[in-house]
Amino acid sequence: MDMGDARQIIAQRAAREINDGMIVNLGIGIPSLVPDYLDPSLNVFFQAENGILGMGPTPKQNADGNLSNAAGYPVTLLKGGSYFDSAVAFGMIRRGCVDVSILGALQVSAAGDLANWIVPGKRVPGVGGAMELAYGAKNLIALMTHCEKDGQPKIVEKCTLPVTTYHCVKKIITDLAVFSIVGGTLRLDELMPGATLPEVQEKTGAKFILVNSVR
Repeated sequence: MDMGDARQIIAQRAAREINDGMIVNLGIGIPSLVPDYLDPSLNVFFQAENGILGMGPTPKQNADGNLSNAAGYPVTLLKGGSYFDSAVAFGMIRRGCVDVSILGALQVSAAGDLANWIVPGKRVPGVGGAMELAYGAKNLIALMTHCEKDGQPKIVEKCTLPVTTYHCVKKIITDLAVFSIVGGTLRLDELMPGATLPEVQEKTGAKFILVNSVR
């Protein structure tokens, strides 16, 4: 499986977590692919922390240079959408008005700690809205490939990278499996097509329990 396929598989599975009427905030990277796999019958409001509610798809031409998502990429505005300053946007996040936030991750611990903003020694623009989104959203889903390029697991007992927010992740979706974190316990809910339980056990750096349907 190449990286492109893995990203698409993860995004496609994550799209199934979004229900009609939700307010959803998407992080950069794999989360930005999720709208490509949404059921078109769903009425979903995508929110961006720079001040948009009701983002539409990327414009095919004649992009408005003043209308972009939090990553700076041009977007459109759906009918009924609105835009406002970032203080209002972060107020929505901090008050729990975002139903689900889907963020990329570098590591997630068995207890639901999220590390997703920096690798020590590498330059980054900053943490952005990740802390507020991880803490304030009603539901936080982390998307990532199951392992690093060198084979090191990204699901670990304890994060070794700087933590963005503790005990915040409720679900992890990788190219191999779907996990939930319930009461501080990591639970394997689902295997991705082609993945096996022994493979997931070998490539996961934390202990987990199984739901009855996973074998």
